[in-house]
Amino acid sequence: MSLVRVKEKYQVTLPSALRVKAGLAVGDYLQASIGRAGVITLTPKPAADRDIAEGLADLRAGRAHGPYRTADEAIAALEKKAGSSKRAAKK
Repeated sequence: MSLVRVKEKYQVTLPSALRVKAGLAVGDYLQASIGRAGVITLTPKPAADRDIAEGLADLRAGRAHGPYRTADEAIAALEKKAGSSKRAAKK
């Protein structure tokens, strides 16, 4: 068992041995929960969960396009977007 300290802004650093054993990398997501007697649990979430979370964030921020019924419809939308980006860059 390792002892960690809560720092300013309520940050903690996970000891190297824990990170390696859990297979964590920079950018990985951990689900935080609190159980009985105030026990805090951090559970690694798979990359698929991270991709879904990023996709949902993109949707909420308006950075997603579609849905498209056909591939041609999607390609046309991308070409239109690329054309408007080129015009904006020239200004």
